[in-house]
Amino acid sequence: MDMLLKVTDVVKSIKETRLSGLRPPTEFFDVQRISRPADFNQATSRISYNTRYFSGNYGLIVLILAIYALISNYMLLVSLGFVVGGFALINKFAPEATQVGEHTITQKHLYTALFVIGFLMFWWASPFGTFFWLIGASSVLIIGHACLLEPGVESDYATIQETV
Repeated sequence: MDMLLKVTDVVKSIKETRLSGLRPPTEFFDVQRISRPADFNQATSRISYNTRYFSGNYGLIVLILAIYALISNYMLLVSLGFVVGGFALINKFAPEATQVGEHTITQKHLYTALFVIGFLMFWWASPFGTFFWLIGASSVLIIGHACLLEPGVESDYATIQETV
């Protein structure tokens, strides 16, 4: 029961901190403000402002891409389920050593077997490829959006608000 309360507290804190910074879709997908930057300095300025201004939306994009990557890589999903489920089952059903014939099986033995099998499963599932795909895909989307979207009128007043 305590674990459920901790999880709900974490979800509430994420909702209050990260999701409160989400900008409305009409502002995020405003096609009237899309234009090609004149030069590299303007592109850098747009990226700097928009990554701060739309940070909640960009975080949501990364989360959606991560969920997609996990769902589309079945072996990685099975590997994660195996390792997490294995830890949970070992903690729940094998807290003490068990005698099997002449051998004593401890939690340490079970964790070692779980680690070895889990490592082989993860090696086969290619988590690094998925991770680097996630970095590349989210970088292209975020930098592309931040570079092409002109900052709104509020960006002119952002420096004034910071100095006050």
